[in-house]
Amino acid sequence: MKFAYRFSNLLGAVYRQGNLSFSKDGNAVISPVGNRVSVFDLKNNTSETLPISTTKNITCVGVSPDGSLAIVVDEDGAALLVSLITRAVLHHFHFHKPVSSIRFSPDGRKFVVTKENVALLYHAPGKQREFNAFVLDKSYYGPYDETTCIDWTDDSKCFVVGSKDMSTWVFGAERWANLIYYSLGGHKDIIVGCFFEKDSLDLYTVSQDGALCVWESDTELDGLVLKKSSANPGPRRQEGDEEEEDEDRVEGEEAEVIRGKTEPPKDKKQVKNVRYKHRSKHFFNKEGEFNNLTAAAYHKPTHILVTGFASGIFHLHELPEFNLIHSLSISDQRIASVAVNSSGDWIAFGCSRMGQLLVWEWQSESYVFKQQGHFNNMASLAYSPDGQYVVTGGDDGKVKVWNTNSGLCFVTFTEHTSSVTNVTFTSSGFVIVSASLDGTVRAYDLHRWAPRFLRDLSLVHADGQTVLGGHEGPVSSLCFSPVQSILASASWDRTIRLWDMLDSWQVKETLLLTSDGLCVTYRPDGQELAVATLNGEISFWNPQTAAQTGSITGRHDLETGRKETDKITAKQSAKGKSFTALCYSADGESILAGGHSKFVCIYNVKEQMLLKKFEISCNLSFDAMEQFLDRRKMTEFGSLALVDEGAGDGDGVDISLPGVRRGDMSSRHFKPEIRVSSLRFSPTGRSWAATTTEGLLVYSLDGSLVFDPYDLDLDVTPASIRKQLRLQDWASAIVLAFRLNENALKQEVLEAVPHEQIPVVCGSLPDVYVEKLLGFVATCLEKSSHLQFYMTWAQNLLMLHGQKLKNRSASILPTLQSLQKSIQRHSDSLSKLCDFNMYNIRYAAALSKQKGIKRPMEEEEEPDEMMSEEMSEASLEESDMML
Repeated sequence: MKFAYRFSNLLGAVYRQGNLSFSKDGNAVISPVGNRVSVFDLKNNTSETLPISTTKNITCVGVSPDGSLAIVVDEDGAALLVSLITRAVLHHFHFHKPVSSIRFSPDGRKFVVTKENVALLYHAPGKQREFNAFVLDKSYYGPYDETTCIDWTDDSKCFVVGSKDMSTWVFGAERWANLIYYSLGGHKDIIVGCFFEKDSLDLYTVSQDGALCVWESDTELDGLVLKKSSANPGPRRQEGDEEEEDEDRVEGEEAEVIRGKTEPPKDKKQVKNVRYKHRSKHFFNKEGEFNNLTAAAYHKPTHILVTGFASGIFHLHELPEFNLIHSLSISDQRIASVAVNSSGDWIAFGCSRMGQLLVWEWQSESYVFKQQGHFNNMASLAYSPDGQYVVTGGDDGKVKVWNTNSGLCFVTFTEHTSSVTNVTFTSSGFVIVSASLDGTVRAYDLHRWAPRFLRDLSLVHADGQTVLGGHEGPVSSLCFSPVQSILASASWDRTIRLWDMLDSWQVKETLLLTSDGLCVTYRPDGQELAVATLNGEISFWNPQTAAQTGSITGRHDLETGRKETDKITAKQSAKGKSFTALCYSADGESILAGGHSKFVCIYNVKEQMLLKKFEISCNLSFDAMEQFLDRRKMTEFGSLALVDEGAGDGDGVDISLPGVRRGDMSSRHFKPEIRVSSLRFSPTGRSWAATTTEGLLVYSLDGSLVFDPYDLDLDVTPASIRKQLRLQDWASAIVLAFRLNENALKQEVLEAVPHEQIPVVCGSLPDVYVEKLLGFVATCLEKSSHLQFYMTWAQNLLMLHGQKLKNRSASILPTLQSLQKSIQRHSDSLSKLCDFNMYNIRYAAALSKQKGIKRPMEEEEEPDEMMSEEMSEASLEESDMML
């Protein structure tokens, strides 16, 4: 492989569990998705999955006030310190217990972590050149049960912690003489949220039974008195002295312990302690109703309290008067997380059970962002012919279409009443066909957004259901030839049959296999057939001669893990595992293979050797991830994984129903088994996608990290290339740059060529570099702002070398499709911009008429407008005709 594929994005899932967060500017939502973190840009309508992952599902995310750092913690308490600027992991840390919440102080110097019944105050990593690890400052004990939520005062002097024991504790972040700790009661259920008022010690506490308590403090923030040390009663330390002391501590060092009691502490010096008064109490639930309050957020500048409930309803109240501003039902499932952006205009909601992420603008009462993934496993996927879109079908019966550029779903079809088994695009790219276990095959028109039944089923296949007789066992897979009217079918009867559609569906050839056939696929040119069988092999066949051309034994490459309920080892279990999904690369030189394993293998077909194994997930929250079981979970009575530990908490049990493989539709919690259900290469050849238990994973080429020179010589150096540029020998400079094959240097050389010299340079290039230059132009055109410049390069290359490129159409098809994708993307964006400008001009013209403003040359504007529209249409037609 000349390039390295790397993970680029996670589609099909937008939220799983944990808390949502907004970026500093309030224009992006940071959402935990399994063991990864996705960032959704609400202004540009794009998504990005950070190239980091934890060992288990993420439960909480803390973002620094300046938006540069984030602390990500998983279910076991393992934490990552991540730079949101460089997208890199800066530090690993382990809290050794599950963490319920994490929150940075407003000044960014400290952060609080709550686990079990303790709150831990850490010094945040410094901004100095030397790196500071997590340094524990104080440990606060007070609650008798698990802690649930945190909030800070605006000046970072104090923080408040809520608990499951229905109490709320206020702690001082510094050594205050009049506020060490303070305990508040007044609730009859778990504390869901606790919030300080702006620039005050006044408090609001919200409990799960829908009660709001308002607490008033008798002391202002300026009234907090710093406690002098009894050992050193000298002058108060300056801020710089405290920072020096903090830097002297090392990670893991014992810190000060503060143990709170239900009674406030007594000071021997008779300093007046901070006191709280219960001012009022309000209830969200109406009389006779009961609806659990599950999430809350408070925006201090606007005094807006947002509360989410188990029924999917949310309320907006103005505090402290408790005036209801807004109420709406956004889902029929429990709202798990709520967040408000910095301006207070946008509110983010996360529903974990349905995998929903919503952003609501409450003043205009409209959705800013609304996304939902498949809440059950995805079964299949397909790329559009130009590679711009991906369609997925899931066990939830939904068909979703995703934009590969933005990573977002823009249409969902819900007409199927059972699991979707297969999806595909037609050759035009405007129609999607899906097959389902409900017995129907449906087609969806992407222009009209309308589904319709397919009455002629002779040209459409649905896995496992066929009207063709001849096989002696169940049909496991079907695949049409891309160049002939031939249908290949794989069966458990150990045969592959080739059906001639033009000859009354007669069997043209029968290929004998050594084991049960599971999956069959054609090479893009239709000259080879690949079959995955039950014995873990991949065999290759010539469909014209019905002769086997090679085979790959890939059972050991799967490296299947051991499930917690398995009675046999992973090595024994691997004997029954095999590949269930195959896909050729766009050039046909490689093949992807995946199955019931966390690995996807890519093989070279000609050499029949393994090129690389991609580990699609390291999430231990899935089953069958490890080769060996944890002996600490083994007892004399069996594995602890067989114990229903969650049976009594109302959230279901931890063991799936017997025989369930694709998801448990009952109200249960279980560890889904890692598996790959479908694989597809993009027609452009620059990415491939896999539908897995984790979601839709997209892997893209990363050419910037690989040095891959072509025909390298001692004279091929950056200095010699720039020398040719100074001599204005453009063709020689381009050839040398492509021989060295550094992207930055190639772009520098290409953009140095004068616009009027492009046709001359294209005509003098050797044939071997034409295809390479065309592929590079297609890559640059996708992201560059020099649209006309690169379009001129593409037009001249295609016009001057079109006939020679046509003779090699099979090999350059991915390059042409990549070029078409880039041009179509720019065409769509420019069309929207032109339409927007046209409507604005019409609005301004109409407004000027209403105000009686007479425009000069009014009668001459209509022909000009018609001429401009004709010119824009002509330019778009010219762009479309280039290919």
